[in-house]
Amino acid sequence: MSKEIEIKFRVSEVRALTRRLRASGFRLVTRRTHESNTLYDLPGQALRKRGELLRLRKYGTGWLLTHKARGKETRHKTRVETETRLEDGEQFERILRALGYVPSFRYEKFRAEWSDGKGHVVLDETPIGFFGEVEGPARWIDRTARRLGIDRQSYITDTYAGLFFAWKRRTRSRAKEMTFRALRNSRASN
Repeated sequence: MSKEIEIKFRVSEVRALTRRLRASGFRLVTRRTHESNTLYDLPGQALRKRGELLRLRKYGTGWLLTHKARGKETRHKTRVETETRLEDGEQFERILRALGYVPSFRYEKFRAEWSDGKGHVVLDETPIGFFGEVEGPARWIDRTARRLGIDRQSYITDTYAGLFFAWKRRTRSRAKEMTFRALRNSRASN
């Protein structure tokens, strides 16, 4: 178990952010890699109602299972995160379904990870736009955000599901999930 402390922010200029990361001493840890995420819940959304999350992620060729406890949202989002690597995510999905868990939301993105040795900054290309995340100790997050030109009013503590549903309300999209295919198909049907 570890405590996850992070903020998200919208990225309008990817190249400018990349230059600022390099100028601030960050190095690219993981090149742009496809990531597919499925959130699971019990019927009646018991986990969601408690503010918890159970996620099965395929990142490149690897699999991760993550549980996130109810978080605190102040200037940063803070929550206890328990994560483990899996050898076979497809088999684990069968186990989850056998235990009564069902997929509640799917989302995908392309992610590049950067680090300065103290924390991480990720750049996410999602179907609803580019976002960054800054994860590490709270003071480090604020210092890093300032160095990258991100003001505190730009901090986002919402989840990708929350961002997607807010985007969906604004755009009146019919997409049911935050995947590139779902958004393409919803545009084609409009």
